[in-house]
Amino acid sequence: MFWRGVLGYLPVNIAQGVVGLLTIVLFTRVLSPEEYGAYALAFSALSLTQTVLLTWTEAAMARFFAARAEDGRLPDHFATLYRLWGACALATPVIAGITLYVLPLAAPMKVALAAAFAAVVVKSLTKLSQERRRAAGEVSGAALLDIVQTVGGFALGLILALVGLGGAAPLLGMGAISLLCLVFVLPADLGRMRGGRFDHAMARDYASYGAPVALSLILALVLSTTDRFLLAAYLGEATVGVYHAGYSLGSRTLDVVFIWLGMAGGPALVAALERDGPTALKSAAREQASFMILLTLPAAVGLALVAPSLVELMVGEALRDGAVAVVPWIAASGWLSGVTTYYLLQAFTLGRRTPMLIAAMAVPALANLILNLLLIPRFGLVGALWATTVSYGVGAMAAWALGRSAQPLPIPWDTLAKAGGACLLMAAAVLILPSPGGILELILKASVGAAVYGGVALGLNIDGLRGKLSGLARRKARPA
Repeated sequence: MFWRGVLGYLPVNIAQGVVGLLTIVLFTRVLSPEEYGAYALAFSALSLTQTVLLTWTEAAMARFFAARAEDGRLPDHFATLYRLWGACALATPVIAGITLYVLPLAAPMKVALAAAFAAVVVKSLTKLSQERRRAAGEVSGAALLDIVQTVGGFALGLILALVGLGGAAPLLGMGAISLLCLVFVLPADLGRMRGGRFDHAMARDYASYGAPVALSLILALVLSTTDRFLLAAYLGEATVGVYHAGYSLGSRTLDVVFIWLGMAGGPALVAALERDGPTALKSAAREQASFMILLTLPAAVGLALVAPSLVELMVGEALRDGAVAVVPWIAASGWLSGVTTYYLLQAFTLGRRTPMLIAAMAVPALANLILNLLLIPRFGLVGALWATTVSYGVGAMAAWALGRSAQPLPIPWDTLAKAGGACLLMAAAVLILPSPGGILELILKASVGAAVYGGVALGLNIDGLRGKLSGLARRKARPA
C-alpha cells in the first residue's frame, strides 16, 4: 500500500512543488512586502482556526476508516463525523465577526483576514473528502482532488492579485477553488451516510481521539507562527514578508516531499497495524523511515547549499536580501519538522494515545515562545531563525522519547549515519565549485550535488536502495 501510494501521489508532489515555488516567485513580485506580510499573517489565522475547530474531525476520518470498514459500520462513521463537523463549523462566522470587530487592524489586513475565515469552512470540508479517499486507498481520486485545489487555487489567486486584491488574493483563490471542488465531490460523500445514524459512543471515541490531535496541531502552529506575530510586533509587517518569503522557500521545498510521503505512509501504517498487527507495523515503519531519510536529508542539505542562487532566482528583489539568510536555517528546521510530523508523531495516533501528542508538542512550542521573546528583541530576524531551529530540534527529541511509550517505531540509525556521510561528501563537492550566480550556479551545484549523493548512496546500497528502485521501476512499468 505504501509504494502504491508513493507512485500514485507523485503527480501531487510535483504539482505542489511547482506551485509552491511559483507562489514565491510570483507573489513576492506582484505583492508588496506589506501585502505579502498581510497574506502570511492571514494564512496563519486560517490555519489556526481550521485546526482549533475542524481538524479533529479530519483526523478521525483518517484514523478510524479502516476500523469501521472492518466492522461494517461505515454509514454510521460518516453520519457521525459529518454531523460533528457541521456543529463545529457553525462557530467559524462567530469567531470571524468578533476578530474583525475587536482587533484594531488596517483595512487591507481586515480584508485578508475576512478572506481567510471564508476559506476555512470549504477547505476543511474538502479535506474530509480527501481524507476519506486516502484512507480507502483511492489514490487517484485523492491525488486529483489535491492537484485541482493546488493548481486552481494558485492560478485564481494570482489573477486576483494582478487585479489589485492584495494580500487577500491567494486566500480568495484557495477558497473559491475548494468550493468548486465540493460541487463535484460532496453529494457522493454525503450519500455515504445513507442508512447510517449518529452514534453517541462513536462520537465520544472520535472526540477523545481527535481533540488531543487538534490541540497538538495548535501547539504546532504556535511553534511555526509565533515568530511571525512577534516579528510583526517588534519590526513590522514588511519584516514578516521577508521572513515568510525565505521561510516558504525553505520549508515548502521540503514540505512537498514530506507531505507526499505522508499521504502514502500514514494510511499504510494504519492498515498494517489494524490488519496484521505490531510486527507488520514495525516492518512497514522501518521501510518508510529509511526511505524518508534517504530522500529528505540530502534535499535539506542541498537546499542550504544552493540558497543564494535559489533566492536570487525565486524571490522578488524587495524581499531578496533578507531571504538569503533565512533559507539555510529553515532547511534544517524543515527537515526536523518533517521527520517529527510525518514519522515520529505517528506513534501517538497509531497507539491511540493522542493525549500524549499534547505533551510532545507543548515542549517545543513553549521553547519557541521563550526563545523568540528573548532573541527577537536583541537579534531581530536572525534571533527568530535561531529560535526556530533549536525548537524543532527539541521537538524531535521530545517526540522520540515520548513516542516509545505509545507505539514504539524503529529508528534506522544505520541508514541515517550512511545518508549523513553521503551528504557530507555531497557538501564537500558543491562547496569547491565556482559561484557564477543565478540559474547557472543553481543548475551546476544542484546537478553535481545530486550526482555525488546518488552515486555514493547507490554505491553503498544504503538500506537496499538498488533493489527498491528496481522494484519501483517494475511497479511503474506494470500495466494498470
